[in-house]
Amino acid sequence: MEPLFEFPETHSKFPLAIYFTYGESPPVGGCNEKRMLAMLPRCGKTFAEKMKKVEVWKWCNLSEFIVYYESFTNCTEVETNVVGCYWPNPLAESFIASVHRQFFQNCSVDRQDWEDPPDEILIPLITVPVLLTIAMTGVVVWRSKHTEQVL
Repeated sequence: MEPLFEFPETHSKFPLAIYFTYGESPPVGGCNEKRMLAMLPRCGKTFAEKMKKVEVWKWCNLSEFIVYYESFTNCTEVETNVVGCYWPNPLAESFIASVHRQFFQNCSVDRQDWEDPPDEILIPLITVPVLLTIAMTGVVVWRSKHTEQVL
């Protein structure tokens, strides 16, 4: 009797956790949410230990800790997949949000509210390119009709 499923030859020497990092579907057995919630804090603890290396005032500068954050994200994905859950899922997202609140709650997003310029500026910015396009098209058409006179 043949087995229903075999791991591909390229992955046969890797542990199961590595297999799931290649984007394969979680096992058919279903999502073990309780185990996932028990495993995810390990990712958070590792991330917290790495963030101790970054000065607190640099926590809002992503370039200072992007490598640590990538490891944290990969860890949550692997741990979620190992227990048969899809990633992201609401529970994993909730855990990640709690880590964000712990480290990044004082980071503000400097958003600029963009506004249209006043009509005195906006109208010429729109009409000048349109009129130039029409004029250039007219010149090209006129020139193509009168090519024999120029030569």
